Amino acid sequence: MKPERRPARPHFSSGPCAKRPGWSLQALEKALLGRSHRSKPGLAKINEVVARSRAVLGIPQDWQVAIVPASDTGAVEMAMWSMLGARGVDMLAWENFGKAWAADAQKYLKLADLRVIEAPYGSLPDLAKVDCDRDVVFTWNGTTSGVRVPDGAWIKPDRKGLMIADATSAAFAMELPWDKLDVVTWSWQKVLGGEAAHGMLALSPRAVARLESFTPPRPLPKIFRLTSGGRLSTGTFAGETLNTPSMLCVEDALDGLRWAESVGGLKGLIARTSANAAALDAWVQKTPWAGYLAEEAHYRSPTSVCVKITDPNFQTLDAKTQQDQVKRFAALLEAEGVALDIAGHRDAPASLRIWCGATVETSDIQALTPWLDWAWGETQRKKAAA
Repeated sequence: MKPERRPARPHFSSGPCAKRPGWSLQALEKALLGRSHRSKPGLAKINEVVARSRAVLGIPQDWQVAIVPASDTGAVEMAMWSMLGARGVDMLAWENFGKAWAADAQKYLKLADLRVIEAPYGSLPDLAKVDCDRDVVFTWNGTTSGVRVPDGAWIKPDRKGLMIADATSAAFAMELPWDKLDVVTWSWQKVLGGEAAHGMLALSPRAVARLESFTPPRPLPKIFRLTSGGRLSTGTFAGETLNTPSMLCVEDALDGLRWAESVGGLKGLIARTSANAAALDAWVQKTPWAGYLAEEAHYRSPTSVCVKITDPNFQTLDAKTQQDQVKRFAALLEAEGVALDIAGHRDAPASLRIWCGATVETSDIQALTPWLDWAWGETQRKKAAA
C-alpha cells in the first residue's frame, strides 16, 4: 500500500538544494534589476551578502571575503591556480570532487611535488598521513560520498602550509575551525538553497600573504587573478566582483541569509540539519535493506546523506545493474511526486543521496521514509514478476 502522508515539499536534491521554507518569488521583489552591479545600491547589496555571510559563519574580521564566478568550483580552482606551487602539496580525495581537484593538480597545474592521499567512497583517508607543512587541499564534506572530516583536530595550529577547504556542502551546516583554515570556499546553492553560478571565497591573512609573495609559474585567466601589481586586488573583496553577478541571485542569497538569521544563525542551522539527519537515521537503523555509504558514524555527513542498498541479492549484481535499479527506484518516487533527484552521483557507488540540510523540514524527512520502503517493495515485486 502506498503511504497516505506525503512530504509537503519533495525537494531532497543535493544541489541545487531546497529553497528555505515559505520561499516564493515574492522574496525577490526588491532585486536590483536593470542596474549596474557597480552602482552604489548594487555594491551595497553585494557587500551585504558578504557581511551577513561573515556574521552567520563567524568568519574572523581579518579574513577577506569575496563573491566569485563559477560557483564553488570556480572558487576552488581560483585558489589552486593562484596559490599552489610555492611548496609541496597534499591533495585529499575520497569522493568525486576531491578526485577532480587532484586530477587538475596533476594534469593541468603539473605540480612537481604532489602527493594524493586517497580513500574509496565511504571511507576517509588516513589524516595522520597529512603533512601540514605542505599545502593541503580537501573537501570538508564529500557531497557524493556522504563522508566528511569530523573536525579540525588533525590540522596543526603552527602549520607552515595553507589549508584549502572546499566547504560547499558544509558551510552553514557544520562548525568550521577558522583558526585551522586558510582558504574556504562555498556556494549559495547548497545549505541556504540559493540560486547557482556564484561562489564565495574566504582568505585568511596567511593566504593573502601567499598571494602577495608568490608568482604562479603559469598564466592565469582574468577571472582567476586575485592580485594586481603584486598586491591583493582589494576591490574584489570590497564588492567589485571579477565579473557581472546576477542581481536576482544576489537578492535570493540575501533572502536565504536573512532566513538563516531568523532561525538562530549558525547554531539554528546546525540544529535543523542535525534533526533531519537524525530522522533519516532512525529509519536506516530499523531498515534491513538500507545502510550508509559512509562506513563510520563519526565521519558521516549530516547534509548529503548517502544511503546504500545492503540487500544481499542486490549486492551480487554488477555495478551497472545496481545503478540502473537505483535509477528506477528514484524514478518511482519522482513519478509519485514525493522525492525528486535522490539517485546518487553518477560516479559514486549505487546509492540514494538524500539532502538533509537546514532548508529541509524534519517532517518531510519523516514523511519520506515510508515511501522509501514502498519503492523498495515495488522494485522487488516487479523483479519477482519478471
